[in-house]
Amino acid sequence: MSKTALLFAGQGAQVVGMGKDLAEGSAAAAGWFERANSVLGYDLASICFNGPETELTKTEHAQPGIFLVSWVALQMLRERVPALAFEATAGLSLGEFTALTAAGAIGFEDGLKIVRRRGQLMQRACEVTRGTMAAIIGLEETVTREICAQTGVVLANLNCPGQLVISGELAKIEQACEQAKAKGARRALPLPVAGAYHSPLMESAQAGLRSELDAIGIQPPTVTVVSNVTAQPHADPAAIRSRLVEQVTASVRWEESMRYLLAQGFTRFIELGPGTALSGFMKRIDKNAVMLNVADRQSLEATVKAIAS
Repeated sequence: MSKTALLFAGQGAQVVGMGKDLAEGSAAAAGWFERANSVLGYDLASICFNGPETELTKTEHAQPGIFLVSWVALQMLRERVPALAFEATAGLSLGEFTALTAAGAIGFEDGLKIVRRRGQLMQRACEVTRGTMAAIIGLEETVTREICAQTGVVLANLNCPGQLVISGELAKIEQACEQAKAKGARRALPLPVAGAYHSPLMESAQAGLRSELDAIGIQPPTVTVVSNVTAQPHADPAAIRSRLVEQVTASVRWEESMRYLLAQGFTRFIELGPGTALSGFMKRIDKNAVMLNVADRQSLEATVKAIAS
């Protein structure tokens, strides 16, 4: 029997209009957006649905917005497929909070408030540093690590074969990109991000996040949740808190996380939330894996049909 894992999007997946189609098609979905607005005390739903893009891309809005749309996508899938069974969850960076919420480790309202606060803390860290990130396409991990060591940047995301992301001070990232090109990278391009996520430049966000996490209840997950930091299942609540704080400055070991699930016999993956980046990564990791996604009503219908077949 096939095993199913749910995958949740990370920051960068946001797009103006996300979730609007789901809210217009379901009173239950609209209710989740209204509940989120009430919890946060501002109209996050309107920013997701209508933008402007400059507001949506702010870390403090993008993170809770993606969390919310991903959560609503899951609830709509559950509504349509009441017998939906899944044995694991995972999420890219921010998406790890959604994955833990889907697995019952964190309550919805706590998860929403935590990611909003995480976004605010990370935005502040961006504002007091001059950092950025860059995608390195078509270069081996070992060579990229050598470049990182030589230029003083870090490997932030190991997404899939041939796609890595580096993070660090602006001038050093520019140097690293030049070296990557010289060593044969197909592309080495700075990303449109506010700062150097998953690098030591985010350290100032960690104390505040730890304080927030200490103030909420965290339960043992009901299914396996793979940690970005270790590429292994999360353990007890105390360890979950530690890993989530560590994750702010640590590398996201996404490819390794997916290979862990594949090795455990998972063959079907459902990406929930805006975009299909995680589906694209999986195609590069294992083209035989079955990838489904729910981002809007059209993709919801396609996924419901695929599950039923």
